Amino acid sequence: MQKKNRELSGGASFVRGLRDGMPICLGYVSVSFTFGMMVTENGMPVWLAVLISMTNFTSAGQFAGTELILSGAMYVEIAITTFVINIRYMLMSLSLSQKIDPKMSMWKRCVLSFGNTDEVFAVAMQHEGKVRADYLAGLIATPYLGWALGTFLGAAAAGILPESVRSALGIAIYGMFIAIIIPPSRKLRPVAFTVVLGALISCVFHYVPGLNSLSSGWIIIICAVLASAAAALRYPVDDEEEGEENG
Repeated sequence: MQKKNRELSGGASFVRGLRDGMPICLGYVSVSFTFGMMVTENGMPVWLAVLISMTNFTSAGQFAGTELILSGAMYVEIAITTFVINIRYMLMSLSLSQKIDPKMSMWKRCVLSFGNTDEVFAVAMQHEGKVRADYLAGLIATPYLGWALGTFLGAAAAGILPESVRSALGIAIYGMFIAIIIPPSRKLRPVAFTVVLGALISCVFHYVPGLNSLSSGWIIIICAVLASAAAALRYPVDDEEEGEENG
C-alpha cells in the first residue's frame, strides 16, 4: 500500500508539473512561432526549424545563432556567441541544484537540465519544498512541446500572416517574464528587492557609455550575480529555518 501511495504521489506531482508548465507552454508557442517564421522566410525547410528548436530549446540563443548562420558567420563566432548568451543557464542550474530533491540521481539531473529555461527555473524556484524529478519532468514537458509546436506552426505559416501580427508575437516573451516575477514580488520582499535591483543594474549597463558595449549575455550574468549577491547579504536565510525546510 505504501509503495502504491508513493507511485500515486509521483504521478500527482508529474501532473502538477504539467499544470504549472501550461502558462509557459502557451507563451512559448507564440515566441517560437516567430522563430519558425524567421527560419523558413530565409529559405530553410520546416523540418530544420523544428529540429533546431527541439535540440536547443533556448529563445535568445536560437535567434542569435540562426541569424549568424544566415549571415555566413564562422563556426567559432557562432559557438562563442551562443555560449555567452546561454551561459546564464549555468548559474540557474547551480541555484536550482540547491532546491532539487537530494535523492534525484545524476542521470536524471543531466537529462532534466536540458529543459532548465528561464521560465522553468523561475517556476521551479517558487515550488514549495524540494523539487522532485517527476514534478520537474512535468514542468519541462509542456513548455518543450509548446516550443516545438509553435516552431512548426510558425514555419508552416510563414508568408501567410501580415507583418503587424508577426511583430506583435515577438514581444510575447516579455509579457511572460512579467507574469512570472510580479506575483512572488508582491508577496516576498527579497524577491521584489532582487527584481528591482537587477532592473536598475541593467539600466546602468544600457545607458552608461562603455558598459553598453558588452554583449547581452554578459550583462545578464553580471546583473544576476550582483542582484542575487546583494539580496543574499541583505536577506540571509536563517540556518534553523533552512534546516526545517529541508526536513
